[in-house]
Amino acid sequence: MADQGLTAATPVTGNRFLSLPNVLTFGRILAIPALVACFFVTGDWGRWAAMWIFIAAGVSDFLDGYLARAWQQQSKIGRMLDPVADKLIVSAALMMLAADGTIAGWSLWAGVIILCREILVSGLREFLGTLAVSMPVTKLTKWKTVLQMVAIGFLLAGSAGDKIWSYTTQFGLTLLWIAAILTLYTGWDHLRAAWRHVMAEENG
Repeated sequence: MADQGLTAATPVTGNRFLSLPNVLTFGRILAIPALVACFFVTGDWGRWAAMWIFIAAGVSDFLDGYLARAWQQQSKIGRMLDPVADKLIVSAALMMLAADGTIAGWSLWAGVIILCREILVSGLREFLGTLAVSMPVTKLTKWKTVLQMVAIGFLLAGSAGDKIWSYTTQFGLTLLWIAAILTLYTGWDHLRAAWRHVMAEENG
C-alpha cells in the first residue's frame, strides 16, 4: 500500500523517464559490468565487492517498485526495464560463479534451471502481451526470488566468506537448489497458464 504522506509530499511532475525509480533501474543495469569486473580482482576484496554490489542491486529492485507506486511514477519504460535488469544481473552473477568454479558439478544444474526459467518466462510474457494478457507475480514467485537473491549473495562471498563462516558457500548452494526447485514449480505453473491462452487462441 502506498504511503499517503509520501505521496502527498511528492507530487507527480516532470519527466517520468528520469524519475528516481527509473534511475534506480538504470543503475542496476550499469552495476553489471562492475559486478563482472570484481571477479578479475585477485584476493578476497573482489568477492566482497561483488557481494555488496549485488546486495545494493537487490535493495534498489525493492525501492524502485515501492517508490514508483508510492509516488505514482509508474512508466512503460520502467515496467519494461525492471524485469530485464533483474534477469541480466542474476544471469551475469550465475555465469561468473560458474566460470570461477563456485558453482560446479551437479550444482550447475540449479543455475541452468534458473536461467532457463527466466528465458521461458520472458518469452511467455512477450507472447501473452500480444494477447493483452498479464502474467501476475504470485507470492511463491516472490519467495523464489528472495531465496535466489540470498543464495547468490552468499555464493558471491564464496571463498572469502568461508574464511569467516566455513559453510558460506555450502549454504549458498543449498539455497540455490531450493530456489531452483521452486523455479521448476513456478515455471510450470506459468507455462500451464499460458498454454490455456495458446489453445484458446488456436481454437479461436
